[in-house]
Amino acid sequence: MNWDALRLSLWLAVATVLVLVPLALGVARWLAFHRFAAKPWVEALLATPLVLPPTVVGYYLLVAFGQQSALGRWFAEWLGQPLVFSFAGLWLASVLVNVPFAVQPMQRVFEHLSRDLRDTAACCGMSAWQAFWRIELPLVWPGVLTAVVLTFAHTLGEFGVVLMVGGNIEGETKTLAVAIYDEVQAFNFEAAGQMAVLLLIFSVVVLGAVSGWGRRLAGGRAHEQA
Repeated sequence: MNWDALRLSLWLAVATVLVLVPLALGVARWLAFHRFAAKPWVEALLATPLVLPPTVVGYYLLVAFGQQSALGRWFAEWLGQPLVFSFAGLWLASVLVNVPFAVQPMQRVFEHLSRDLRDTAACCGMSAWQAFWRIELPLVWPGVLTAVVLTFAHTLGEFGVVLMVGGNIEGETKTLAVAIYDEVQAFNFEAAGQMAVLLLIFSVVVLGAVSGWGRRLAGGRAHEQA
């Protein structure tokens, strides 16, 4: 078992969730409540990582983060290290690749909220911020939870983009998915199987717990409404 790769994968997943989910929450709410001509194109752009092969996404991110790009040069000048083949580049790539997994579940829940809720909150003297925190957010919480789980799980299992942007640097960019690939390449199927089983068990436990929590939450709300 490559414990360094496991720790790196968990830290990458946590860092991705902490940054992406709050940003995606704002984007999801904006897309759900606004109508404009370019909206289908914006939604299509955000969903691109779902349909493009990971190697294609990884290639474009590699070009965007490289030393020939403005972002890559700026990062190297200010922090003294390249953005590609570093944890920072791996983390930024993970945030971008997971955008659809975070935005879409929350957008769908926001779209089911009645617009009368905001009007009612305004009539009660609530500001838009108060209405969001006290009314909207509790109602869309299942979507937020789904976004957290999907983002976390997809980050743990991502391989193509991780290998293209982060490479295979032990202790810095070598995630558990890359470690499994390395063990298979070395014909060390026992070690690869152990890590694969760990990911499988973790995924089943997390998804089962979230599903149960979501059912209890929905049941409690239905009981309150009754």
